Amino acid sequence: MGLREERRLRTRQSISDVATRLFIEHGFESVTIAAIAAAADVAKMTVTNYFPRKEDLALDIHESFVRSPAAVVASRPAGTTPLEALRAWYDEALDRRDPLLGYSGPEFARMILDSPTLRSRLRELHDLREEALAAAVPKLEAALLSARLRYLFNETLHRTTTNDLDALPALAAEAFRQ
Repeated sequence: MGLREERRLRTRQSISDVATRLFIEHGFESVTIAAIAAAADVAKMTVTNYFPRKEDLALDIHESFVRSPAAVVASRPAGTTPLEALRAWYDEALDRRDPLLGYSGPEFARMILDSPTLRSRLRELHDLREEALAAAVPKLEAALLSARLRYLFNETLHRTTTNDLDALPALAAEAFRQ
């Protein structure tokens, strides 16, 4: 990676970090792009160049969130069902407390749950995730797989706010049962 690309990544991460701090402190709905730009010491246009939607500042892993399950299913070993492949992926991600599963700090989870805009964007992302899965498996199967992932994501997000994450492995086992 060249110096220019490293600088771009650092700038993007800095803007994201500043935005997250402001969102947690003041609530997503109350923070403007202009306030983020000022706090990050960049132009407003710089923020929107990196993050076209305000929601992207809070949910900046949205591309991986949407495409990861479909990639897992598409690259599964021969003889492995889509459900088995997603279960293995989910279990590994669960061990890592991967943000793609809904893991975050309690303040961040509350910020998402308190924001109608972010909850709406998450519904859109779950729908896009289902569409991506439908490119790898039949639509009905994609809908059923997506429902399992959506349920687990929402449980993780809600349980994060109360620091009650111990039940997630059992919930995952139940969700992925055939």
